Amino acid sequence: MSKAKEKEVEVITGSGNIWQDLSYSDADIRQAKGRLAAQIIGILEGRKLSVRNAAKAMGFAAADFSRVRNADYGRFTLDRMIRMLSALDETLAVTVDLRRRDSTSQHASA
Repeated sequence: MSKAKEKEVEVITGSGNIWQDLSYSDADIRQAKGRLAAQIIGILEGRKLSVRNAAKAMGFAAADFSRVRNADYGRFTLDRMIRMLSALDETLAVTVDLRRRDSTSQHASA
């Protein structure tokens, strides 16, 4: 039997925003949408709401909730996703932290 070769593995620490790490120009928007979608999905699962029942109760189309569950939120604006989340959670508070990127930073907080 031959001895298995050890390979060096390079470990790269991410920025916390995968879209930024992959050089997407709209990385911050994608990150924000992903965070909002995660909150929406968490509430739907926590309440055991189907997309149809959520649609009936919240006034959005079932297809909207289905798209969010499937991470297909390209059609959604941030404000639309915030409205969906707000319909699900009356105590919603949204905080936006805008920071100017400097030349030494590779990412920004979303």
